Amino acid sequence: MSVAQVRSEAVRLVIANIRAIEAQFGINRASLEMIAAELKSLAQRRELFPAEDFPPPPRGDAEASLRYVLHEEPDQGYVLRLNSINPGKTSIPHNHTTWAVLVAVDGEELNRVYRRVDDGSDPEHGQVELVRELLVAPGGEHAAYLGDDFHSIHVTGDRSTLHLHLYGKPLEALVDRIGIHPDTGKVVRYNQAFYRRERDIKV
Repeated sequence: MSVAQVRSEAVRLVIANIRAIEAQFGINRASLEMIAAELKSLAQRRELFPAEDFPPPPRGDAEASLRYVLHEEPDQGYVLRLNSINPGKTSIPHNHTTWAVLVAVDGEELNRVYRRVDDGSDPEHGQVELVRELLVAPGGEHAAYLGDDFHSIHVTGDRSTLHLHLYGKPLEALVDRIGIHPDTGKVVRYNQAFYRRERDIKV
C-alpha cells in the first residue's frame, strides 16, 4: 500500500477507537486523556506525514498556517487536521465551544491555559487569568480542552509545527467562539476575526 493508504487506514482505526472512548465514557477530562493517548500513537508514526505530502507554509510569514484535513464527518462530527504553523505565530486567549485535543508530530507550540474569571454578563468584555503553560512537542506534552476552556498559542523554536488537532465539531461550525484580549478585556468573535476557510486543505 502507498503511504497515503496506510495513513488513511491508521486514521480510520484511531478515530474508531476514539469514538468508542466517547461512547463508553463521554467527554470529560479523563476521557480526553484517553483520546490524547490514541492521537499520540498516530503522531509517533512520523513516516505517515512526510514533508512532500504536508509542506509547511511559506517561510518569512509569522501569520502563515495551513490545515490539512485528515478526517471529517457529515452533520458536524469529528474533524482531524494536521496543522502546520510558522514560528512566531501567536493568538489571543480563545475558547472552542467544543472539545479539542492537540498532539505534536513535529515542532513546538507553547500553550497558555486561562481561566475565565468574570461572570460573562457583558458580551463585549471579559476577564481571564493565566493558569499554566504547557509545551506541545513530539514525545512531550499535549493539550486537551473542553468547550469552555481558554488557551492561547505561541509557536516557539525555529521550525514550523506539524500537529494533530482533533475537534468534536468542525471549526467553521463553531460560530459562538470568542477571544478575550488579556490586557483590555475586549471580546472578539473569534471565527469572524481569525478563521480562514481557505487554509484548509483536504488530503
